[in-house]
Amino acid sequence: MRKVAIVTAAVLALGLTACNKNNAENNAANETAVENNAEYDVNAASENASTVADNALNAAGNEVNAAGNAVENASNAVSNATTNK
Repeated sequence: MRKVAIVTAAVLALGLTACNKNNAENNAANETAVENNAEYDVNAASENASTVADNALNAAGNEVNAAGNAVENASNAVSNATTNK
């Protein structure tokens, strides 16, 4: 009876050891997947932030151009008013 118990315990120990080995490999694979997804998320956020910044700069440039055109139009209006007197 003792031999059966010892053999059973040995088989169970080997089974548990095999499971633990697979868990370590699975944990490493899961950690790699998490790191890859985190890197993807950071890259996407960085790209989005760059796009937003570019759009804001373009909008500011457009406003500066519009202001320049308004000044030029006002200058022309003054010039025309003094010429048409």
